[in-house]
Amino acid sequence: MARTTRRELLQAALAAAAAGPLAAAASSAAPSNATTGARAMPAQKPVQPSARMPVLFVSHGSPMIAIEDSRFARGLDALGRDLPRPRAILSVSAHWYVAGTQTTAAAHPGTIHDFGGFPEPLYRIEYPAPGDPALARRAAGLLAAQGATPTEDWGLDHGTWTALLHLFPEADVPVVQLSIDGRLAPAAHLAMGRALAPLRDEGVLIMGSGGMTHNLRHAFNAMRTGDATTPAWATAFDAEVTRAVERHDEPALCRALEGEAGRLAHPTPDHYLPLLYAAGAAAPGDAIAFPVTGFDLGSLSMRSVRWG
Repeated sequence: MARTTRRELLQAALAAAAAGPLAAAASSAAPSNATTGARAMPAQKPVQPSARMPVLFVSHGSPMIAIEDSRFARGLDALGRDLPRPRAILSVSAHWYVAGTQTTAAAHPGTIHDFGGFPEPLYRIEYPAPGDPALARRAAGLLAAQGATPTEDWGLDHGTWTALLHLFPEADVPVVQLSIDGRLAPAAHLAMGRALAPLRDEGVLIMGSGGMTHNLRHAFNAMRTGDATTPAWATAFDAEVTRAVERHDEPALCRALEGEAGRLAHPTPDHYLPLLYAAGAAAPGDAIAFPVTGFDLGSLSMRSVRWG
């Protein structure tokens, strides 16, 4: 496979970001000769389901994490081997950022290639996990106060499938996505995560997929200049949110974007908000771990979080 340079990847990402986060429900076209993966994936460790499923927040980074080897990809591989096998997965992806709350209700959700300018093998990847219409209805029911509705008009976007290729590479666990209503305040997103918490006791793994920091313009500039030094604001925001997660400090998590570091770490909130769903679904007594840490392209924190 011809390798794409980091500069080319960031140019593609910036072009996509320029349309704005509410434009995320965009192109899903892909070549028809799709494959189920472009690199060797670890076999899923067979594990008995636990009484209560963990909750995850995954910093998914570039779509290239699906096919390029990196310490971040290997960290997700290792996390997947350590997870209990869920009955189903409910994923809250930064890339389904719309005006409303919906769940994917298709029995066979499509793999959405919602990006442009990347190597052709990336567009051939399919993640053929089944859907779970009953879970889609159950999750929408738990969020009835927010007017949540099931829909078959969306599938699994790259925020979901690039992470799940590493966590559950066999694609044999049913997956439902939940959209993010971009009109709501942070506290409302956290409350929705709390409302979804009963699913953990029903064998459902709740996963938020976004980025602990996500300033693509800064990352591109760092690549252009060759200076991949992690800026102080990125380090500060990563540390601030880590402390809030460790303390189960929900008010701090809800106001994290208000300070200068927060505004620089997230010029738009779409990649931060999945963390609030995960934190809301977590319980105060959950053990907390950070299975993946570190910065990519200078300012992009790839920190992932596991509760339980």
